[in-house]
Amino acid sequence: MARSRTPKFDASEVITNEIIRIIERGVLPWRKPWTAGGSSRPLRVGGEPYQGVNNFLLTMRTVMAGHSSPFWMTLPQANALDAKVRKGEKSSVVVYYGQSRKDADGEDDRSSGDDHSEEARIFRFQKSYRVFNACQIEGLPDSFYPDPEPVPEHPPSEPIPHMQAFFDAIDITTVFTGTEAYYLPPVDKVYMPSITRFQDPRNFYGVWAHELAHATKAPHRLNRDFGFSKFGNT
Repeated sequence: MARSRTPKFDASEVITNEIIRIIERGVLPWRKPWTAGGSSRPLRVGGEPYQGVNNFLLTMRTVMAGHSSPFWMTLPQANALDAKVRKGEKSSVVVYYGQSRKDADGEDDRSSGDDHSEEARIFRFQKSYRVFNACQIEGLPDSFYPDPEPVPEHPPSEPIPHMQAFFDAIDITTVFTGTEAYYLPPVDKVYMPSITRFQDPRNFYGVWAHELAHATKAPHRLNRDFGFSKFGNT
């Protein structure tokens, strides 16, 4: 009977799945034409910045959740600080790339200093682990919660009368709150940031129109199938 093999870890698959999950949640931070505040680049518990794809993934998660802290850590790291992850909080994935050197017998060859045997081979590996933002954790020192960067100031946008009249006539409920734009099917409502967060009112109406298009998925409208379970791509 053939022995079942453990599926090989594939970092690219993990990263792709995480990006898909973020897109399905409904926020693409690089497309936001409004101000939402934010913090510096994502940092490890010791203050070192994340690099590469981890910086990208955690930055998107920060924008999505509206975290004001740049610090991320694993559950054991939080526990070591006598802190506790709040019940129900969801972790975020990060990827680690490393390498090891083994000799011809398969033993770790790193202890022999720089004078490695010719038979030694370098094996590269990759793995993922889960982290939480400091804003998801209770009991951390105040140093993990720096003051957020100020939101860039700009003159607040004013409604464009004829466009506002058009959108007001659409029989779909829109709630203006928060810093995210999305359509929520269970309650059949569109959620939008206030127009005052936009530097250009035309962007406000463009985002609003985009989210209203998602609302056509509702069975009592066009019953469209977008291929995602959640909607809102701005």
